[in-house]
Amino acid sequence: MSGRAAELRERIETVHKLETVISAMRGIAASRVQEAHQHLESIRTFAATIGAAISEVLAGLDPAGGGVDAPQDERQLLLLFAAEQGFAGSFSEKLFDVAQAQLKRGGELFLVGDRGLLVAAERGLSVDWSVPMIAHPMQAAGLATRITDAIFARIAGAGITRVTLVHASPDGAEPVHIETKTLMPFDFTRFPPPKTRIAPLMTLPPEQLLQSLIEEHVFAEISEAVILSFAAENEARMRAMIAAQENTSDTLDEMVRGARRLRQEEITEEIVELATSSLTQS
Repeated sequence: MSGRAAELRERIETVHKLETVISAMRGIAASRVQEAHQHLESIRTFAATIGAAISEVLAGLDPAGGGVDAPQDERQLLLLFAAEQGFAGSFSEKLFDVAQAQLKRGGELFLVGDRGLLVAAERGLSVDWSVPMIAHPMQAAGLATRITDAIFARIAGAGITRVTLVHASPDGAEPVHIETKTLMPFDFTRFPPPKTRIAPLMTLPPEQLLQSLIEEHVFAEISEAVILSFAAENEARMRAMIAAQENTSDTLDEMVRGARRLRQEEITEEIVELATSSLTQS
């Protein structure tokens, strides 16, 4: 009996240690979600500034030459943000599920997040380009630059005509909220005419300036997706840790009750042995 009790005490100690680790992981994930939200406002302000500049340039372009002809042969690229680390539940799998229809149509797959590579391999998907996800919000600009450069290199070199972005966003109401956005062809209709009719001073030809602004705006959209995906992954991890904490708590309670029962049985056995010994001696 004492051997079983000792084994159970060791297991209880192990679960206590696991609880400490889970609590720490939950705290780190919550902290990262908060940090990510602090970076969103500046990214959105930057995107709004670029959007206002695009409106100004569009107002000065010849309307007859401002349209973009639909390409005869559409070549697609899907940019998908998956998880970088584990303990995030089915985070990456749900993103691939949402992107399934797009993936069936073919085209190139750009993948962010190393955990996504495992899911892609399980589903027999070919990944054309991949990059690890950030570990801290301060790294978002660097990652967004790499992604933007890779996308426009494929647009120029491989004739990509459509770029679709799929990423998760933090949402306390549901485990994983997934957004899909078209980056290219670039949607000019979302930029209203400028409020002022004063022509801006431009040192570049309008078409060249507009192209640069388009790339900057795509960079801003990708930067936002990086931060939102980072926050969503950590929110998913936080949910997973809460569930794990509840499970370990239930397991620990059951173990403690078991240890008490064993102790009571040991005490009962000792009393019986003492009583038997006393009767024998008498």
